[in-house]
Amino acid sequence: MTTSLADVVSSGATLRAFLHGLPGVDRVGADQRAATLGTRSIKTTAKARAIDLAIGMVDLTTLEGADTPGKVRALCAKARHPGEGAPPVAAVCVYPDLVHVAARELTGSGVKVASVATAFPSGRSSLEVKVSETELAVAAGADEIDMVIDRGAFLAGDYLKVYEEIAAVKEACGEAHLKVILETGELATYDNVRRASWLAMLAGGDFIKTSTGKVSPAATLPVTLIMLEAVRDFRDATGRQVGVKPAGGIRTTKDAIKHLVLVNETAGDDWLSPDWFRLGASSLLNDLLMQRQKLATGRYAGPDYFTLD
Repeated sequence: MTTSLADVVSSGATLRAFLHGLPGVDRVGADQRAATLGTRSIKTTAKARAIDLAIGMVDLTTLEGADTPGKVRALCAKARHPGEGAPPVAAVCVYPDLVHVAARELTGSGVKVASVATAFPSGRSSLEVKVSETELAVAAGADEIDMVIDRGAFLAGDYLKVYEEIAAVKEACGEAHLKVILETGELATYDNVRRASWLAMLAGGDFIKTSTGKVSPAATLPVTLIMLEAVRDFRDATGRQVGVKPAGGIRTTKDAIKHLVLVNETAGDDWLSPDWFRLGASSLLNDLLMQRQKLATGRYAGPDYFTLD
């Protein structure tokens, strides 16, 4: 980080001045560019490569109150071997109390164990609780922590509080990577999305993530575009690369490929890797597998061919 960027977090006033000094987002322009990129047509061999790339970027997720160890074990088995010839997914994401189950099932597979923490999905808890939950998840075997920011503090303009919470959770992660969930559906404006993206990166986030999947709208192409612009500009300013994870509402192969085009055209192909781009989804994988089989055989599989998660 450059000295000038380090200085901006020295006080609430300097941080606010920096974030509000970022260039404003042209809403119409962002919407139009995302819509235009979303019309790109990817076919045949390129489509097959894109499908396998997207499968390898999926964070296969179950975040329900009714989750059981058995469900997590089944999800991990699918994560390791999604379908014949298909690559494994990037990660399995579960609640902290089930991390130990996923960690045991995924040992040696290369599939990461991710865990939501910090009072997911609301983020309404004390910093002590958020840090403790993070430490417990990491101790149980989590490779990645998906934290939610305090949107109330952010919208009230208390950016320093949000910054300090992210930095504290990042420290609690140790060697684990930190994905910072902005919950963009509650941020109201594209300018706030840009500010929250920079705030999360300044605080040490390894990824910025759109949504919990519990709030609508979740991941949209214009919001992902703004976040990709932010990570691109942040790397230009600091030399540090940060990943992006759209999550929620990405259900079809067409949706996934639109996001891959957006990555390539906005941030560049350096981000076309599971190390730097993820797709948070619970229902996307089956559609990717169905489309993959259609390209390979010319026939769609029946709806019960792949397991339902």
